[in-house]
Amino acid sequence: MTEQERTSGTMSRVRRVAAIDCGTNSIRLLVADVEDGTVRDVVRHAEVVRLGQGVDRTGRLAPAALARTLDVTGQYAAVCREHKVSAVRFVATSATRDASNRDEFAAGVRAALGVDPEVASGAQEAELSFRGATSVLSHHTHLHPPYCVVDLGGGSTEVVVGTTGPEAAWSMDVGSVRITERHLHTDPPTGEAVAAATATIDAAIDEALAHVPVVGVRTLVGLAGSVTTVTAHVLGLGAYDRNRIDGAVLPVDDVLAACDDLLHRTRAERAALGFMHPGRVDVIGAGALVWSRVVHHVAAASAITHVVTSEHDILDGIALSLA
Repeated sequence: MTEQERTSGTMSRVRRVAAIDCGTNSIRLLVADVEDGTVRDVVRHAEVVRLGQGVDRTGRLAPAALARTLDVTGQYAAVCREHKVSAVRFVATSATRDASNRDEFAAGVRAALGVDPEVASGAQEAELSFRGATSVLSHHTHLHPPYCVVDLGGGSTEVVVGTTGPEAAWSMDVGSVRITERHLHTDPPTGEAVAAATATIDAAIDEALAHVPVVGVRTLVGLAGSVTTVTAHVLGLGAYDRNRIDGAVLPVDDVLAACDDLLHRTRAERAALGFMHPGRVDVIGAGALVWSRVVHHVAAASAITHVVTSEHDILDGIALSLA
């Protein structure tokens, strides 16, 4: 029995696990000790690999994107060995769901990591994101259910509503990479391009909210890189600060203003922001537009006046599932 798996006098069991979330834009690793529904970080790391580059147009994972992603997967495998994890779960999301050559990707992951990647459905992705986000919300006495949890990725965006667990969920095929590749081709984007992108996003949100009722929602929680980047902009951070971003409660109007500002900046202006990840510079305009439209629609349908940002997301949900 390892140090991480010792059983105490109260029969509480600590398990060291590794969760990997491979999305359209980034691949992320969480090595954590999990005990009694609590996730304690050992390593949390992200790399922007743009696995979904061109998938919306071609329906295939590009060779260069596959190579980048599998290279980082190999690096993560070394970290898992170093920290002697007892279990690994690799979850792939939107880009892999849409790719006709996903078997090639699966074989590469298996060779590098020794486990089969799971290609999660939109519903599974939503459930894991909700579980991860809400695992810490109970610690904030000012945040009340029902919750609407929104995981804004590169290829898809999941919307989940629930109190103690997911009660309704929907996955939309809109995200920072997909909307950039479909609509936002100039620097900065033209008014016509923004209008076309907005129409695409609003149509997807209308369909989502037909399946996920948000009228009674009391807390809107945003997850993932586009949301945390917008939050850093609202807070005026000179550098990315996970501790300040996690749990930030922001007025709706401030979020919408920050989204609009990021959307209309040039690439050079966005790159100059101290909190901006280099791999997000070219897609944050689209990510900000998606987030602004989600916030607008949920606020209009419910009584929320503020938005919560969480750094706890699908990675935490995956880790909890392993325990």
